[in-house]
Amino acid sequence: MKTKYVFAFTLCLLLLLAGVGVASAKEAVAGVVTDSGWIAIAASIAMVGGALGAGIAISATGTAAAGATAEKPEVFGRVLIFVALAEAIAIYALLIAFMLWTKI
Repeated sequence: MKTKYVFAFTLCLLLLLAGVGVASAKEAVAGVVTDSGWIAIAASIAMVGGALGAGIAISATGTAAAGATAEKPEVFGRVLIFVALAEAIAIYALLIAFMLWTKI
């Protein structure tokens, strides 16, 4: 496994554990398992999955875009669209996580 993927996976795992910690803190105060705890875990899973997927997609498309632009500079606008589409994955994940978080 490449070093950058190990780092990204470790960072995403820490973010997921932070979401579980928030859920556990809310449940510890109440003393029972609540829906808000599950929503916090779901929001963290959505954000972690989206960030990891977007990072892998941007790494692949960004490398290809840089190579294509180096060979033919006039294709910069077209390859930029593919990188932006990969970034949209993280934006959609953030939107879903925010929508879940406002339900708490």
